[in-house]
Amino acid sequence: MAQFRAKKLDLGCFVNIMNIRDHTKRKVFEAHESERQALRYTIRNTLLPQRTRAQAQLQLSQMHCYTRPTQIRNRCIMGGKGRGVFREFRMARYQFRLNALAGNIPGVKKASW
Repeated sequence: MAQFRAKKLDLGCFVNIMNIRDHTKRKVFEAHESERQALRYTIRNTLLPQRTRAQAQLQLSQMHCYTRPTQIRNRCIMGGKGRGVFREFRMARYQFRLNALAGNIPGVKKASW
């Protein structure tokens, strides 16, 4: 969504539209996380009146979808793939293999037994 997109991107990786969108989702989620937690706490608190809880639920449902944690997807920083990504290295399987064989990843070498 263009309203959330930063003027200058600090990605530090291969730039395609999927990486830009994921970066935007992460920034928006980070900015609204405390507000979402407060609303969720209000909704689950049974000591509060039902009207207050309903208003909090309405506010939460009207927030933008980019503020949800389920929108964030681990993507490869080399190619932008969304599947088969190692979390520790933020690379897809194929890119991980290429970089490991080239010796670009410290502490990783090809296994032999």
